[in-house]
Amino acid sequence: MTDTDKDKNKDKERRKIRSAKKMREIMTTYYMEAMTARENNKKVAWITSGGPVEPLIAMDIIPVYPENYGAMIGASKMGEDLCVKAEEMGYSSDLCSYARADISCAQVNGGPIGGLPRPDMLICCNNICGTVLKWYEVQARHFKVPLFILDTPVCHTGYSPEIATYVRRQIDEYIIFLEKATGKKFDLDKMAEVGRLALQGQKLWQKVLKTTTHKPSPMSAFDAFFFLALIVTLRGTQIAVDFYEELILEMEERVQTGISIVPNEKYRLLWDNLPVWYQLKWLSQKFSNHNACLVADTYTSAWCSAIKYIDENNFLDSMAEAYTRIYLNIGVDEMAKEVLKMIRLYDVDGFVMHSNRSCKPYSFGQMDIMEIVRKKTGIPVLMLEADMVDPRNFSLSQADTRIDAFMEIIKQKG
Repeated sequence: MTDTDKDKNKDKERRKIRSAKKMREIMTTYYMEAMTARENNKKVAWITSGGPVEPLIAMDIIPVYPENYGAMIGASKMGEDLCVKAEEMGYSSDLCSYARADISCAQVNGGPIGGLPRPDMLICCNNICGTVLKWYEVQARHFKVPLFILDTPVCHTGYSPEIATYVRRQIDEYIIFLEKATGKKFDLDKMAEVGRLALQGQKLWQKVLKTTTHKPSPMSAFDAFFFLALIVTLRGTQIAVDFYEELILEMEERVQTGISIVPNEKYRLLWDNLPVWYQLKWLSQKFSNHNACLVADTYTSAWCSAIKYIDENNFLDSMAEAYTRIYLNIGVDEMAKEVLKMIRLYDVDGFVMHSNRSCKPYSFGQMDIMEIVRKKTGIPVLMLEADMVDPRNFSLSQADTRIDAFMEIIKQKG
C-alpha cells in the first residue's frame, strides 16, 4: 500500500461517524427483545411508520415496524426475490414494495434476521397512505390477530374542529383496544412521561438534522436515513433521547474540528422521497465524486415536522393533531411550502426528487412541487425514477447519466 493510499484510508476513517456503532448495538438489542417477547411475557404490535406509537410504549408493548424492516430488506438487497414471491402469490407488481416484501416474508419467514417476530396485534394509521389499510388487513388475517385502524383525514387546507373531534375520539378507542389486548389498565401518568420523552426525542432529532446547515456539512442525508431508525422504533424512550444527545455532541465536534462527511464539499442538495435503499452506497459516492452533499431530505425531517402541534402538558389531545398533520397528509401545496423552507434553511444548490414507483402519495404531486420550486427558487431539479426496495425499477446507467448532467448544470450556474 502506497503512502497516498494510507492517507486516503486514514482520512476515510476520520470522516466516519462514531455513533453508528452504538446505533447498530441499540437496534440489535431492540430486535432481540422483540424476538424474545413471549419468553418475557411481553406483547408485540406491528405498527405503520406514521402510527401513534406512544400508547404502545406506555403499555409496555414492543412496537415493530414492517416498513422499517422493508428498508432493511432493501439495504440487504433481498427486495427483488421477496417482491417476486409476493407477485407469485397474486399481488400486483404495482403495489408498494414494502407491502409485497413484508407479505411474502410472513409466508416464508425469510428476509434479514430471519423475519419479524409474530405480532399479537396490528396498529394501522392511514396518514401515510391508503395501501397500509389492505396490507395490514392481509397480515391480520394471516396471523389471526386483532387490527386497529386510525383514520386521519387529509388536511389539504387546515385542521378543522370536525377533524380534531373525529381523530381524538379514535385515540380513546385506540386506548380501549390496547387495554382489551393486554388485559391491563391504561396508565395516564406513564403516558404523560412517554409523551414528554417522545417530544424531547423529536426535538433532538430535529437538532441533529439542523447540524447540516453548517458548511461543510458534518453528515449527509444518507447518514440521516440510517440514524432515523431510533426516532421511529424507540420514540418515547430514554434510549432514543440519550442516543440523540450523544449524536448531537459528535456532530458539534465535527463542526468545530472541520470534519465534513463529503471531502471538498462544494455543492449542497436536497433529497425528496424515500431512499433507494439498495443503492445508498452508490448514490452517496456518485454525488460525493461531484463534491456534492445531500445535506437534507423531506423523508427524515417528517418525524419532527409536526412537533409544533404537540402540547407537552396535554399530549393525548395534541397527539391527534400531530399525527394527522404529518408531511404526507397535508396536501401538495403545503408540501411545496415545506420544501421551499428547507431549500432556504439548508441553502441548497439543487433539488433531487426520487420518483418512487412504490410510494404513490409521496410521488404523485412531485411534478407540481418541481414546477413550484423552479418558479420560486430557480435552482436545478433532477427527477430519478426508482423504487425504494425493488431494484427492477431502477436503471443504474440512466441514473448515472442524469446525475452527471444535473451536476454539470449546477456547476455552470455556480
